[in-house]
Amino acid sequence: MNTYIHPITQLVHSTVRIVCSNAANEMSFGSGYICAFNRKDDAGIPCIVTNKHVVRGAVTGVFHLTRRNANGTPDLENHEAVTVRNIGQYCIPHPDPRIDLVAVPIGAILNSAQKDDKNYHIVQISMETLATPELLDSLPHMEEIVMIGYPNGLWDERHNLPIIRKGITATHPKLRLNGKPEFLIDAACFPGSSGSPVFLANIGSYVDSNGALCAGSRVALLGTLYAGPQHTTKGEIVVVDVPTDTKSIAVGTIPNNLGYVIQASELRTLEEEVIRTLVTSRVARNSPCPCQSGKRFKECCGVLS
Repeated sequence: MNTYIHPITQLVHSTVRIVCSNAANEMSFGSGYICAFNRKDDAGIPCIVTNKHVVRGAVTGVFHLTRRNANGTPDLENHEAVTVRNIGQYCIPHPDPRIDLVAVPIGAILNSAQKDDKNYHIVQISMETLATPELLDSLPHMEEIVMIGYPNGLWDERHNLPIIRKGITATHPKLRLNGKPEFLIDAACFPGSSGSPVFLANIGSYVDSNGALCAGSRVALLGTLYAGPQHTTKGEIVVVDVPTDTKSIAVGTIPNNLGYVIQASELRTLEEEVIRTLVTSRVARNSPCPCQSGKRFKECCGVLS
């Protein structure tokens, strides 16, 4: 007997809460999600995808992974912190400096855990989850979306679960807003939300391109949140990266309940950069890893999991 699992119930296990510390031991929060790059059969390169500004200047990064029960279900009250020291050395940035995306390979972490008879319950977002051009063509300007992340660093600490926010597309997710590969969503985007995945979320029913009501669910990754328009207490409107911390600042800003989202298609460019760096690079797999971890490349950043 098959048991129905709600799509969002699965996707909450694809996200991670990222806590970064800089050289001054100042902490900041962000969101990320686990993406399976270069997926072939049962092998691929698992990476945490987040924004460049989330990890910028970080000395260490910490995220929590939930342990898996023997029957394949998540052991919700059993999770552990994973610390990545010198996290900047592991980051593979999107090659375009204007695109605020970065990948952090975690294959070595997952493989090391398996050797210690530990299995983590994670859902890796595959490239097949990305909204296709055909799907985007069929969408109206306003569609329901779900954003999963950690606003203000908030989470269900006991169960290692994120916060789910619901909203709508504010501009069409296929159209390049002002010529940039991004679009706007109508949803509150608070500090800590940077790096949150944004999904098309038609659960139970949806209206197709012909206006017909269809039964079923339609879920696809539309993009990654990175910034939001805010206005100052003086009424000036500015666009800023979604902050990674909640410290006081001299000039007050108020979110406009809007968020800028990098189109999911940019993940394919990021995937190409990950493959170029870890698979087709000239680094021999038995050579020391270029991140200076002290491990061999095939046991560290070059791990295929």
